[in-house]
Amino acid sequence: METRVIGGAELFSLLQKIRGFDGIRPEDAACIGEAQELRVPAGVDFYNRDEHGISFWLLVSGEIQIFKHEPDGSRTLVAHFSGGESFGEVALLGGAPAVSATAHALEASRLIRIHTDGFWRLMNTCAVVRQTILQNMAHRLGSYNALQLQREKLVSLGMLAAGLMHELNNPGSAARRAAAQLRETLQTLPEISLRLGQLRLDEEQMQCMRHLQHDVMLHLRPKPASTLEESDAEEEMSDWLTALGVKESWKLAPMLVEAGWRRKDIECTKDSFEAETLAETIQWLQGFASSMQSLATIEESLTRVTDLVLAVKRYAYEDKSTLHEVDIHEGLHSTLTILGHKFRHKGVGVDKQFGADVPRIRTCGRGLNQVWTNLLDNAVDAAPEGTKVTVRTWSEGGSVWVSIHDSGPGIPESARRHIFEPFYTTKPVGVGTGLGLDIAYRIVTGQYGGKVSFESRPGSTEFVIQLPLDGETCSVAGGSGADKGK
Repeated sequence: METRVIGGAELFSLLQKIRGFDGIRPEDAACIGEAQELRVPAGVDFYNRDEHGISFWLLVSGEIQIFKHEPDGSRTLVAHFSGGESFGEVALLGGAPAVSATAHALEASRLIRIHTDGFWRLMNTCAVVRQTILQNMAHRLGSYNALQLQREKLVSLGMLAAGLMHELNNPGSAARRAAAQLRETLQTLPEISLRLGQLRLDEEQMQCMRHLQHDVMLHLRPKPASTLEESDAEEEMSDWLTALGVKESWKLAPMLVEAGWRRKDIECTKDSFEAETLAETIQWLQGFASSMQSLATIEESLTRVTDLVLAVKRYAYEDKSTLHEVDIHEGLHSTLTILGHKFRHKGVGVDKQFGADVPRIRTCGRGLNQVWTNLLDNAVDAAPEGTKVTVRTWSEGGSVWVSIHDSGPGIPESARRHIFEPFYTTKPVGVGTGLGLDIAYRIVTGQYGGKVSFESRPGSTEFVIQLPLDGETCSVAGGSGADKGK
């Protein structure tokens, strides 16, 4: 890479090759003073992270890419420039102390680097250049914000997808285990039934078996309330079976107790069956009860999968552009279901205090589930292990109110006035993007015409959302953000 200092007529000639600079005068170029010319070969990084201070750049010829360094160590392509374009004004006009970026030459490129002092002198003296620079800044800020919002959505999508896979894996694994257990049981039941059929059971024995079969079909057996109670019930069952001469009672007893059976429930077998047939009867009962229990597990697992799919469907399809009604509780339930893995992983519970008389709201707004996702995600991050996040809803004064409260350390006093600003975060580097609360604020105020407020102190942080019950028009585009944090 070659560099040299240029100025005077040569600099003026090169400035005229930049779009929007064709109206510049020699005296305007002279006010810049000296500038630096760079000739960069293809494939070379000529501006590395923290290597240079803030500057204004003119790409005379060639083609380059600008990459932004993200907190997680990744790089995001933020701009692509060709010969005749200028860049660097966003950082200068925005007052950035440094730029965490890399510029890469796709082709052999020729650039002019104007230092900070020269840039400001140029802005003060040349109205034509000033207008071009400000227009470029407005356009690039819009593009950059759109890129960051898209990144935030992708981060949220990844988080939700990971949570959903985790949630689906639990019932899926339970169903798979139950199916394997059912297959094993069904392989032994026919043989046991054949042996019982050869014993020529009398009417009293058949009546006892019908009674037991009826009880199994009812699914009403109580389960032990604690591990100690379960252990005592297994010991009592095993001792009783052993006294009656049943082989492998230590193996049958836990299975019967797990299915909810107690000694008193099967005492009819003691009077109806002789010792040689009692073991077969107990094994038949255990196999039949185990089969019904496996089927119940599979049914519960599939119901859980169905509930998750329904929650995702409600979450994904809540956006509508026309006037429609929104059930606040339905959206909160769906979001809590999808984020359930995160609550359980951290050991944080949920206390739902939903008002019984909360009506639906009429609105054209969209994205409300994204609001719940961002607020609940922040709450569970802040909440200490073993505590609860409280979600309350109520209706008052023509609005629906939603409160999300955690007992975390609270928001620092110095951060409270910035909490709704884009890209501002109190989370560690690589954890937060600083867009969650900004997005939530814009959706509530812009899409729904509502309000967002919060109160925070050590041990208690509460965000309160106010949503008007009736959105009369569908023309609300977005909040200005002028009263954020008030």
